[in-house]
Amino acid sequence: MALSIGEAVAVFAAGIGAGTINTIVGSGTLITFPVLLAFGLPPVTANVSNTLGLVPGSLSGAIGYRRELAGQRRRLLRFAAFALIGGLGGAILLLALPSKAFDTIVPALIAVALVLVVAQPKLAARVRARRERNGTTAHPDGGPALLLGLMLASVYGGYFGAAQGVIYVSLMGVLLNEDLQRINALKNVLAAVVNGVAAVFFLFVAEFDWTAVALIAVGSTLGGQLGAKVGRRLPPTALRAVIVLVGLLAIVQLLLK
Repeated sequence: MALSIGEAVAVFAAGIGAGTINTIVGSGTLITFPVLLAFGLPPVTANVSNTLGLVPGSLSGAIGYRRELAGQRRRLLRFAAFALIGGLGGAILLLALPSKAFDTIVPALIAVALVLVVAQPKLAARVRARRERNGTTAHPDGGPALLLGLMLASVYGGYFGAAQGVIYVSLMGVLLNEDLQRINALKNVLAAVVNGVAAVFFLFVAEFDWTAVALIAVGSTLGGQLGAKVGRRLPPTALRAVIVLVGLLAIVQLLLK
């Protein structure tokens, strides 16, 4: 892809925006992917180039949230293993399925995730009250249901990934007894795992546009640090509001594309 100076600046700026929003919420793909399509990249090439370019941004955001990861090492390793399997499966599906295979289900999936994000405080309180009545305790890692949900969300993440972070946060918010910021820190690492394994797979089987990859990589790395600074300062209510807003915008963009 031969870019003019103005187009290169636009891709770089989109990378910053994607890295920032991915760290706070997710859905950064909805910023960079349309830009690459607008400048003439074929959809699959744009998708895989975008995936690889966002890997440094995911790592940058995870590093920015490292304080919130304290004490979650065992849980994170378990979640990351399932995310890796799902991400690889999604990358394979991208090359095996028609490009519109997920178009119908994804907006509905994001909508359900948003409902869970909004209802999470009440749902979590009800779950805790029921456990107290029954004399049971919560599984520290959310149990098999969460592991399965994270793996399926990672399949989608490896395939395309728009609003993947919203789905992660909704699942962990309901099934983990954790602060929202600590959940967001987990989300950033899982996104890095999924983007990373998908990118490694694509290196062997797909065609990249390396100019786009480089511009998005540098931009998303800067954005990851910016997103961590902003996201870590947001109170839970404000963070939920940002998640819902971004999720709704993702649904609108997916339905209109």
